Amino acid sequence: MIDANSQFFAILTNVGMAKQANADALGVAWKITEMGVGDANPTGIENPPNPVPSASQTKLINEWRRRPLNQLRIDTVNSAVIIAEQIIPADEGGRWIRELGLYDSDGDLVAVANCAPSFKPLLSQGSGRTQVVRMNMVVTSNASITLKIDPSVVLATREFVETRILEELDKLDRKQSVRAATTANIALTGLQVVDGVSLNAGDRVLVKNQAAAKDNGPYVVAVGAWTRAKDADNSAKVTPNLTVAVEVGATQSDTIWQLVTDGTIVVGTTPLTFQDITAGLARLLSPSFAGNPTAPTPVQFDASKSIPTTEFLKQRGVEFSGFTTNSASLVLTAAHVGGLHSFSSAAQLIATLPPTLGVAQGATITLVCAGVGGLNVVAAAGDVVYTSTGISGALLLALGDTAEFIRLQGQWRLVGGSVLLRFAGTMSGPNFTTQPRFDSGKSLATTEFVQRSLGSFSDYLELSANTVLSAADVGKVIKSGVVDVTLPSLASVPNGAAILVRTGQGGRLLVQGTDQLFGMLGAIATPYVIVQPQAFHIVKVGTAWQILSGDGALMSSALFAASLAPSAASQQLPGLMIKVGNISNASTAATIPLTFPVSFPNACVALVLTPWTTGGGAYMHNGRDKSGATISKGTNAAYYFDYIAIGY
Repeated sequence: MIDANSQFFAILTNVGMAKQANADALGVAWKITEMGVGDANPTGIENPPNPVPSASQTKLINEWRRRPLNQLRIDTVNSAVIIAEQIIPADEGGRWIRELGLYDSDGDLVAVANCAPSFKPLLSQGSGRTQVVRMNMVVTSNASITLKIDPSVVLATREFVETRILEELDKLDRKQSVRAATTANIALTGLQVVDGVSLNAGDRVLVKNQAAAKDNGPYVVAVGAWTRAKDADNSAKVTPNLTVAVEVGATQSDTIWQLVTDGTIVVGTTPLTFQDITAGLARLLSPSFAGNPTAPTPVQFDASKSIPTTEFLKQRGVEFSGFTTNSASLVLTAAHVGGLHSFSSAAQLIATLPPTLGVAQGATITLVCAGVGGLNVVAAAGDVVYTSTGISGALLLALGDTAEFIRLQGQWRLVGGSVLLRFAGTMSGPNFTTQPRFDSGKSLATTEFVQRSLGSFSDYLELSANTVLSAADVGKVIKSGVVDVTLPSLASVPNGAAILVRTGQGGRLLVQGTDQLFGMLGAIATPYVIVQPQAFHIVKVGTAWQILSGDGALMSSALFAASLAPSAASQQLPGLMIKVGNISNASTAATIPLTFPVSFPNACVALVLTPWTTGGGAYMHNGRDKSGATISKGTNAAYYFDYIAIGY
């Protein structure tokens, strides 16, 4: 019976007290994850007695709802109080709320409380509401309690949303205007006159002239000591370029001030300097400039009424607009168009041409390879590198090569430079000397040389670092250790292109972009992790890389299929097959089903069950078939065992 003498409180259970003591002693995290709600009325009587929380409780008297917490936080007033919150949606309820409980990640009841009875109606009852249930729990220490909530189950209260909005608004650099601004050092206390303005309690003032510059910033006037304005009272809200406008004042009226202190700011420690950014601004109508005025450079190729700067005009001359030298790969931008750009390194570099979108038709860019490693020129996503003879794709420059490109539609077309000779008509005729057999230099290979070389791998390449292979690596034997080997782009090689890859244990095989890797059983997910040293003979077949031969092909063969996981695994062999796994099930049922990770094609001929605990009772099966068995626990309390199944 609830009356004026009823008491409502929350306590830790014996389990909860023990777990907190253990967490505090060992310094381990204690995760409180769920709240249970009950009506304390298991028999459904009309006026049940007020439930009294007991430390010995391990469950609520009559729990009807348990869900993850919506919020778990430390009370801002009392750090010894942990506030747990759960929100019950409008479409749940139809029950009384008289008792609450908190559960940890182990599922144990660690705190219990009673509360004034409250009926939570269902939406279908015509009085639906979203109800917030909070429980305050006193703890000896909050250091070991993990204050972490799964965001996927959180329902935000209006208070939370409003608080977060205000917090984020306070972080903006443009602050709420102030009534006045100081002109000299003042005492930050009491009602006073600043810049001719009689201040009232609650007025905002920009303090910017303190002898100790660390005390500068927006403040709120008070009869006693002034406090920093709420939108500028901590380091997250006070950042470089903070801007505030002044409303009135004999000298500061209608001015705008900007914080010009750079770097990390600690409010109350870092000196703050404000600059009047209204002073010296030119008029919008017919401005008059003196000295050496500057202006933003318009977007390259701009044809509007913007002011042209000398930088803009320089880009329009017949000379190169600029020169850069680069020792690393670079993604070029529109800012590089019109320039001459040199790349030099002992290793091969990659130059990605600017996106054609936003670059004027006919614009040019020139590249120079000045390094022995060479330069691979590629197009940005959606664009293409093109030659006058119809060749498209990446373009490799050797030491001393130059290449001039012109923007035409969605392509960068090669129109000049030494590399253009590769596509000249003279290059396609029988005009060259056949190199000695097995020559692996950079000389031109005639058709005679190629025909002589058929049937042999073109080269051997050993990798000691993650490597993305290119079309130039087709036909090679690639040996790698524990590194990533990425196959060439399918778009860059013809059908039948082949590579032999020999990888070490722990290495990975990858493809580029949306390319696919197939084995005998179909698509193979990439990155493909190599569990044992293997060799793969990989060939481009249609729209995919296909593992055709090598011992690595066995992993994707139907004759040697495997399904591997820590708790269940299956290995198929041409004859007998074996499946292994373990069961960890706290069920107390007389029997449970055991399902193999992959069924035997025909039958299971043997099933061995081994209990985890020495001296445990024997587990038995009540018949087996190709897909599993029914297991009996015998004298065991639950189901904890390993199994081996053999079949064909």
